[in-house]
Amino acid sequence: MAAHQQATKDWWIERRREFECFVSQVVLDEASAGDPDEAKARMEMISDFPVLEITEETESLAAGIINSGAIPSHAVRDAAHIAIATVSHMDYLLTWNCKHLANAQIIRRVAVVCNQTGYNMPVICTPEELMGG
Repeated sequence: MAAHQQATKDWWIERRREFECFVSQVVLDEASAGDPDEAKARMEMISDFPVLEITEETESLAAGIINSGAIPSHAVRDAAHIAIATVSHMDYLLTWNCKHLANAQIIRRVAVVCNQTGYNMPVICTPEELMGG
């Protein structure tokens, strides 16, 4: 956990300005949860990011991802992250969620669903993977 936090801090300091960052309401909900002081700090860090819309298309794609079995139904928020980023034509989806998002086996299955619906899924990766070279 500490290594992930440090990698995130490093990415934020060294690389963040090289990207146009966005959030969704799902991200805002997650960032505002937990320890009040830490939540406040997270919310301040992302307060200027544009918010991606949740649309009928994103809801439909999220449902398709869940219905495909690629992501379990109890992880609907994870499917929503992918659907919102995909429909919004994001290049990357940055996450430390390696259970359902930054997971090579799941990504392949989700990409098939996205492609079948006419979308290209963004690259889903961790801050470590997006550090550049």
